[in-house]
Amino acid sequence: MADQQRVHPGPDPEAALPQTPSDPLVPHGASKSDKGDPADYPPPAGYAIAGAALYPGPKPQKKKRSCCCRFLCWTLLILLILVIAIGATVGILFLVFRPKLPKYSIDGLQVKQFNLSNNGSLSAAFDVNVTARNPNKKIGIYYVGGSRLSVLYSGSKLSEGSFPTFYQGHQNTTVLQVPLTGQTQNATALLETVQTQLQQTGVVPLNLRVRQPVRIKLGKLKLPKMRFLVRCRLEVNNLSSQNTVSLKSSSCTFRFRRLG
Repeated sequence: MADQQRVHPGPDPEAALPQTPSDPLVPHGASKSDKGDPADYPPPAGYAIAGAALYPGPKPQKKKRSCCCRFLCWTLLILLILVIAIGATVGILFLVFRPKLPKYSIDGLQVKQFNLSNNGSLSAAFDVNVTARNPNKKIGIYYVGGSRLSVLYSGSKLSEGSFPTFYQGHQNTTVLQVPLTGQTQNATALLETVQTQLQQTGVVPLNLRVRQPVRIKLGKLKLPKMRFLVRCRLEVNNLSSQNTVSLKSSSCTFRFRRLG
């Protein structure tokens, strides 16, 4: 009897085919790389990882300059430009006009009245000769209204008056006779002090103060109103209207101030 043939099971042809796994090898949203696990590499600039997904991260904020700092810088710059412009203008005007301060002097004092009344008030009246000099070649001076001249003794006002309004041209000298009048109450002690000082020293010191509003003319340009301030110290030999008054000494100082 012939040998029975043995049948050996052969390989299943369907089993040899690779089966597709039900789960994906690479999760959705993850990048596959032949060089390794994508988790080993940092995300691109501007992105962040949430789970396995990439999403744009917050953009870096740029530093902003402070508004106060900008405002301060612009303010300082504008002020600097203004200072430079004003300085240049003043320098040009100085070179063109060569300004010089006016000069004043007291050349004479005449006593019209200086006597004590029955009620103790002192009446005083003076005529003061004032010489005003404008040494400038290209600058004129307008003497406007509102001036005040005062004669004082030891801080007490004896009389006052004002300059007339006029225009003083270039390199001009003007002599003015200014009348001053006044009345001082309860002046018995004041008059006794004047007489005592006259007997001891032979002179009576007086102070003359001038406050004069003016406008300066540069060529055809008139500057804003300013004020001349003049202070003079006088010494006279007497204050009697019956005798001739001699001016022993006279000195004046000058400055100006802009009216605000």
